[in-house]
Amino acid sequence: MKKVFLMTALCLSLFACGNSKAEREVKQQTDTSKADVVEVLYFYGAQRCPTCRAIEEEAKNVVSTAFADDVANGRLVYKAVDIGKNEALADKYQVTWSSLVLVDHENGAEATEDMTKFAFGNARKSPVAFRKGLADKIREMLN
Repeated sequence: MKKVFLMTALCLSLFACGNSKAEREVKQQTDTSKADVVEVLYFYGAQRCPTCRAIEEEAKNVVSTAFADDVANGRLVYKAVDIGKNEALADKYQVTWSSLVLVDHENGAEATEDMTKFAFGNARKSPVAFRKGLADKIREMLN
């Protein structure tokens, strides 16, 4: 009985974070195959819980305020990615529901950092810790 209850709760929570009717366009695509650039990719689905929305808002805020110069010179790109409209990109980074992934493109190679667990643990209830942790990881990838 406990297993059935836990599986039901898990399925409901994943459904709540992974499906939404809000449609968003992916920010302007950048050809990252030839450039040294760091991407902050926020993947979202149709239904988004308050924590999902906080992750998007806080991540966008960190990128646009703390890294405005890097965004302006093309070294840093923020993209909100609708999983339903960008399945190939979601598959590439093995994303199936709301996620935050950092991708460092450098010298033709790609290194990823999955920040999803950290984001869900901090974006809504500890936004200061989230902003600091995300900014530190972006700085590390930019250097």
